Amino acid sequence: MKRLCKRLTKAVAVAVPVGVWVKKRRTREPAVAKGYHDNFVWNTWDKVATAVDHKRGWDKLPTVFGIPVLIGVRDVLRKRNLFDTTGMPAVDTPPVDPYDGQVLTKRTADGTYNDLENPAMGMAGSRFGRNVPIDHTFPETGADLITPSPREISRTVMTREGLIPATACNALAASWLQFMIRDWFSHGKSPKEDPIEIPLAPDDPWPTNPMTIMRTRPDPTRPPGPSELPPTYANTETHWWDLSSIYGSTKPFRDMVRTGVDGKLHVTQAGLIPYPTDPDLDPTMVPGFWLGLAMLQTLFTAEHNSICDHLKSRYPALTDEELFEHARLVNAALVAKIHTVEWTTAVISHPTTILALRTNWWGLLGERVHKLVGRVSKSEVISGIPGSEAQHYNVPYCLTEEFVAVYRMHPLLPDDYPLRSASDHSLIEEATLRSLAGRGAVETLDRVSMTDLFYSFGQLHPGVVCLHNYPRFLQEFIRPDGMMLDMAALDVVRSRELGVPRYNEFRRLLHLPPAKDFHDLTDNPQWADELSRLYDGDIEKLDVTPGMFAEKRPKGFAFSDTAFRIFVLMASRRLNSDRFFTDDYNADVYTKAGLEWIDDNSMGTVLLRHYPQLRGTMRGVKNAFHPWKAANTG
Repeated sequence: MKRLCKRLTKAVAVAVPVGVWVKKRRTREPAVAKGYHDNFVWNTWDKVATAVDHKRGWDKLPTVFGIPVLIGVRDVLRKRNLFDTTGMPAVDTPPVDPYDGQVLTKRTADGTYNDLENPAMGMAGSRFGRNVPIDHTFPETGADLITPSPREISRTVMTREGLIPATACNALAASWLQFMIRDWFSHGKSPKEDPIEIPLAPDDPWPTNPMTIMRTRPDPTRPPGPSELPPTYANTETHWWDLSSIYGSTKPFRDMVRTGVDGKLHVTQAGLIPYPTDPDLDPTMVPGFWLGLAMLQTLFTAEHNSICDHLKSRYPALTDEELFEHARLVNAALVAKIHTVEWTTAVISHPTTILALRTNWWGLLGERVHKLVGRVSKSEVISGIPGSEAQHYNVPYCLTEEFVAVYRMHPLLPDDYPLRSASDHSLIEEATLRSLAGRGAVETLDRVSMTDLFYSFGQLHPGVVCLHNYPRFLQEFIRPDGMMLDMAALDVVRSRELGVPRYNEFRRLLHLPPAKDFHDLTDNPQWADELSRLYDGDIEKLDVTPGMFAEKRPKGFAFSDTAFRIFVLMASRRLNSDRFFTDDYNADVYTKAGLEWIDDNSMGTVLLRHYPQLRGTMRGVKNAFHPWKAANTG
């Protein structure tokens, strides 16, 4: 309670009109993390870690040496790769509600007041930041925007002939990533005016020539007219890890999903989410909605309600509002824990990264010590990030365009989905990514049980994030509005349009050595030759997405080491900057029972709570994102 009183005193002391804060921010230059770990010991550690990483590679070292190197790598990135865009001129910034003492102990719908000194930080509608210097983020224009042809890149080096499987994990890993992305970011609806036009080769079967790709929605907070500064872009979702993929980022959406009774969310008698019929609210009309996403939204909606039941049994006096807010905090933290110590360790299953990610959550002392005695140190390295002190590294928190770019991991998605019975492994139906998208997802939920669907995904491998492994369906994706897209071509265009540097420059700015040539980039001679022809032999022209897809991956990785650098920086930052994972990760805010729920649960226990028939196939599976056993075919 003393901590809460201290937070309240601080909040009242710093509460100022948001307009004053915005005015101050407009006069500031983009920030960098000056002063953070700026001493002899840390500077020396960083230099040694960088040198060892370049000379040997963190992944080639024994874990006992790899961990200190990764700590140094992350420290350098924290100091040199966080850049603020909120100091650029702004108009019509999203409004922030007046201060209300209740924000101390609950997440707001729109992400405001997570930081009490800067209430607009990370709110829905605020800008993406950058992980490369601002002067390196000017968009490519004219011929550079479409050269080499994104469509030719897609057809030549992206097209999947057969799934290249990531055998260490199951297809829930692909579903999970999209579930997280719906929580983290969206650039909003693209304007249809002035599309990007890509001329096509004579033999291209695309129905129109040129191919058109809609541009990214301009930042609504940038003043009109020319500017010497690069463009900025705004996130329609909150930047916080708050499970807005279920709760939304607006008050109307949050209120729509609530029952108003015992803190719970709406579910049907069949245990499914009741999707609204209003086209403006219907998720099936949003590009990218598919069965895998719907399954996880359903699962964690049910989990929210189970948390409410548990809290009500422990604290009968809690109101509907209090139950909802506590359950939301607990559910979001459980998801963050699952992502950190289960999902990520499945898709990058190197011994060093497994320990590093567990250290992020529990510290080097580990889970057992945490459960026995709790935190023993303020250090995130010793006792983990949850419950440590909030830290922004002197740069206002937000997600970044580079973070968006490295999470363009569409090859994780298989094209074909044999749906099987969890009781005897018998085939129910042969489905495809196309048949499971949009309204097809809801229709499948109506005829196939959630138990059988989760079983089917647990049996199936996702794809490796590499060349020649892009889902065929996404290369001819038809949006709900009827527009046809090649998502592989769009991935290339988006990085150019949003000012993400091309591959070699991207690596330099992340303090990595560039590729000397295409054969240095990849150990696959065919890929090297194909890329060399596409880019006229010039490695400096190589785009970041095909570059990351082509590069040699660390052992156990389903995606590239270059992408991992952004992950090293931003994965922990999402926890470090959020007071609900740091300063206010305590029993006063979450309740003691809520913290115990987070400690005691995993993806496996969540699945078995709601679909206990999966127990046989999951027996002996320590991580629910690893492949499951086949059901007894007796």
